[in-house]
Amino acid sequence: MVKLKTNDEVKAPSPVDDLYEEADGWHVNTGGDTIHAKRIRGRWRTFKWLMSSVWLVYFLGPYVRWDGRQAVLFDIPNRQYHIFSATVLPQDFWMLSLLLLFFAILLAVMTALAGRVWCGYFCFQTVWTDVFTWIEEKLEGLPPARRKLDQAPLSLEKLRIKGIKHLLWILIGFLTGFSFVAWFADAPTLWRDFFVGEANSAAYASVALFTAGTYILAGFLREQTCFWLCPYARIQGVMLDKTTIIPTYDEQRGEPRGRVQRGGTEADRQTGDCVDCHQCVAVCPTGVDIRRGQQEGCITCALCIDACDQVMDKVGRPRGLIRYASLDEMEGKPPKRMVLRPRVWVYSVILVSALSGIVYGLTSLAPLELTVLHERAPLFVLQSDGSIQNKYTLKILNKTPDPVAVTISASGHDQLTLVGADKPVEAEPGGVTPTIVFVRIPEGALEAEQQPITFHAQGQRASGVPVEAERESVFIGPRR
Repeated sequence: MVKLKTNDEVKAPSPVDDLYEEADGWHVNTGGDTIHAKRIRGRWRTFKWLMSSVWLVYFLGPYVRWDGRQAVLFDIPNRQYHIFSATVLPQDFWMLSLLLLFFAILLAVMTALAGRVWCGYFCFQTVWTDVFTWIEEKLEGLPPARRKLDQAPLSLEKLRIKGIKHLLWILIGFLTGFSFVAWFADAPTLWRDFFVGEANSAAYASVALFTAGTYILAGFLREQTCFWLCPYARIQGVMLDKTTIIPTYDEQRGEPRGRVQRGGTEADRQTGDCVDCHQCVAVCPTGVDIRRGQQEGCITCALCIDACDQVMDKVGRPRGLIRYASLDEMEGKPPKRMVLRPRVWVYSVILVSALSGIVYGLTSLAPLELTVLHERAPLFVLQSDGSIQNKYTLKILNKTPDPVAVTISASGHDQLTLVGADKPVEAEPGGVTPTIVFVRIPEGALEAEQQPITFHAQGQRASGVPVEAERESVFIGPRR
C-alpha cells in the first residue's frame, strides 16, 4: 500500500512517479517508428531466455561427431541423410511427410492450448530480434538513450557506436547462414573450403542470403515481420477459443484506470488496480497494449506480466492484474479441463500416429534392401536339358556409407539352381546396384504353374557388422 503524507509533512515521491515520468514518452506503435522496448528482469524473461537457448543446437549441432563423421548430415549431392547411426535415403522420405505433419499439428496444439507460445519463446525471428536488441542496449543504452542517439546529428561517436552494432549484427547473420550450410556439408571441411574459395557456389549464395535476411529481418524490420510478413499471425486468430490460456488483462479488477493519488487512502480509492503506468506497453517487443484485449501483434511472450507484477509490488497491490488466463476464466466461468476438449483428442491422435510412424520408420530402417523384378517377356524359357528358366533383375540398395560385397542366394524349391550369382556383387554406398540372375528348376519337379521363391542378399560392412535382406518373388512355369 502507498504510504500517504499529510500536508504538514514533506511529501515523498510515489513509488511509481518515475514510471509515470517515463511513460509520458510511450505510445502504441503503428509501424512508423522503431520500437525500443524496455528490458526488465522477471520470471518470464528468464523463461524466455531458457526456451530461446534451444537454438544453440542449430549452431552447435553440425560439430557433433558420430562414427568418424558428422552426426547429422543432409548430404544432398549423394542423396544420403545421416542421423547418427541411421542413414535415410530418398526411398524413405515418406517419414519426412510424417515429420512435417507432426510439427504442423504440434504448432496447432500449442496455439489452441496456450496461444502463440511458438512466437513468444521459440520463433527464430523473435529470438534473433531479442539478441539484436540486447546488443543494441549494451552499446547504445536504455530506450530513452537509444531514441536520443537516433535523433542526434551524425558524429564520430555515433558512427563508432552504430558501426560496432551493425558489424556485430552482420557477424551474427553470417554465423546463422554458415551454420545452416554446415548441416548440408561436413562442418570442419566447410570452414576450410569456404575461406580458400573452394566451397560450392550454392554455399556462398546461401550464406549471403541468410546473412542479409537475418540482418534485415532482425535488425530493421523486427516486429513488422510479425505484423506483415508472417502468415501465422494472420491465421492464429481462428485457432484460439475461449479456453485458450493467453496473457490477459483483468479488466474487472483493473478498471477504471487511475494514477496513484496522494492525500487519500486505499479505502477512498475510486479506481481499479491499473495505475496507468504504461509499463506493459513499454516492455512489449511489438508495441501492443495488452489492456485492449487479444491483438494480432501479441506474441504471448508474457513480458507484460513481469512488468505489471513489478508495478503491483511497488504500489502494494496483488499480482496477477495481467496474467496467463483464458477468456472463460475472465468471465467467471469455471475452466474447462483439457481432457474434455474435443480438439485436444483429435490433435493428440494425429500427433501420436505421426510420431509412431516416424519411430517405426527409423527403427525399421534396414542397411540393405533388395528389390526383385521378374522378366516379363518371356516369362520363362525351356532349356535343352528340360529345365525351366526364369530371368530376374535384382536391385540392391546399400544404405550404409561403405561399399558392401553382397552374396546372392535363393530358396523355395529343393531342386532350384541359381545361375549368375557365383561372385559377390559390389554394392556402392548410398546407391542402387542392379544385377541379373537366372533361376532354373526341372520341369518335372514343378508342382504348379507358379512357385514362390525367396532371394537372399548377405554381406558385411567395413566395420564387420553383417547386413542382409531378402525379398519374395515367384517362379513361373508352363501351365499345367
